[in-house]
Amino acid sequence: MSNGQYLRYVALGDSQTEGVGDGDDVTGLRGFADRLAERIAAVSPEVRYANLAVRGRLASQVRAEQLGPALTLRPDVATVIAGVNDLLRPRFDPDETAAHVEAMFAALTGAGAHVATVTFPDIARIAPIARPVAPRIAALNDRIRLAAARHGVALAETSPHAAATDARLWAADRLHASPLGHDRISAALAHALGLPGSDDSWTRELGPDTAATVGAVRTAAAELRWAAGFLGPWLLRRLRGRSSGDGRAARRPELLPVGRPQVSS
Repeated sequence: MSNGQYLRYVALGDSQTEGVGDGDDVTGLRGFADRLAERIAAVSPEVRYANLAVRGRLASQVRAEQLGPALTLRPDVATVIAGVNDLLRPRFDPDETAAHVEAMFAALTGAGAHVATVTFPDIARIAPIARPVAPRIAALNDRIRLAAARHGVALAETSPHAAATDARLWAADRLHASPLGHDRISAALAHALGLPGSDDSWTRELGPDTAATVGAVRTAAAELRWAAGFLGPWLLRRLRGRSSGDGRAARRPELLPVGRPQVSS
């Protein structure tokens, strides 16, 4: 690779990388990885792109299920974003989770790939009911920073920027990025990778949100509606030992030219 010219991009991860929140399962998902592939294609039109992500996967599962296939595809650039599903579990261990992420960093960079990742914003600023999770996010971010530094992984530091917790960048479930949010993530990763034409504009705050004036201060009723509509079903799946990714496969398991149809799961 030189001057941002990549030939094979492979994305590993969970629902965020799969593209949940940007499109749907009927019309198709897009997501930050598709958007990043498009940014790479603007520099290197011959690039091919695979997305191995599956929603609901823990970091250990991403490593066990996606790392081997990713290495087989011989990427020269890869994104690895995992750990959010872990930190939402009752028995979260930041060291164990980060160890799985670091193992993927080591294997991919060792195989010659340029790897990029992100730190996670504090979702408690979007969903106050999730405030107990904030220390977990900080702990995981600290370990991701150290692992990225050890392996020369490009790091997009989304967590320090106020724009990252603007409600307009998040889907209604407050767990996944909206289309605008996915676009910001792709811009952050492009900037971290040093793609020509990328800059730090993704860090800047959005203008005033006039539509949000009435709901600027979230009420207890709004939090309860969110908990009933999104958090409750998520917790129920956990109690039943189920995942949103059960029965799903990667939507784009092979390297294809950017813009080619994805594989339905």
